[in-house]
Amino acid sequence: MKAPYRTRPPTKNDAYEVNEDPMKLDRAIARMLGTEGGTSVVLGGGEVLDEEVKWLAVTHKSFDHGRRGFNDRLAFLGKRITELQTSLALLDAPQSSLPPASNIPDDPWSREPLQDTALEGVENVTDMAMERAISKDRLADLAQRYGLHQVVRWKPRQINRLKASGVDTVLAHTIYAIVGAVALRRGGAAATSVVRERVLRPLGLLG
Repeated sequence: MKAPYRTRPPTKNDAYEVNEDPMKLDRAIARMLGTEGGTSVVLGGGEVLDEEVKWLAVTHKSFDHGRRGFNDRLAFLGKRITELQTSLALLDAPQSSLPPASNIPDDPWSREPLQDTALEGVENVTDMAMERAISKDRLADLAQRYGLHQVVRWKPRQINRLKASGVDTVLAHTIYAIVGAVALRRGGAAATSVVRERVLRPLGLLG
């Protein structure tokens, strides 16, 4: 519940304004989903997300103390989908540089390691590779290209130091939340298409 009056005097940080224009939100979501012309090769035509889910997807828990709902659950779902598709993309990526065979010591029993084309990309799927591929900095940069930084609703600790207040984490969280929202409303296949075509391909992870 909200107190009927403030117990502390207002500060400069209280002046941070967020977007309340639904048309501006629609444009940002359309850029993210590739539906600016009303149709998309990824999702087809029609309304992809309803108004309630759109606003929820761009609302961080820091906004209005979470009283209007926030996007944590959508982001959790979206992150799982994104990580799965990133792992699959890394598996299909060119094999990482491995030490030449001459550096491998001879086996006293003349055994040879198993070679299989299905295992060639396994070395690419490491925690470090995943972190580099979809780091919060890269996702935040992608979110800015889609204009999501203009519509995300959050409350920074310091309005004149957004980077230090965690804006990159908030924007990456929003990307995941929108993916989760698509999965919620349009299903897993649509969310997978969004991740591959609107997240991984712009990041250079798909051929």
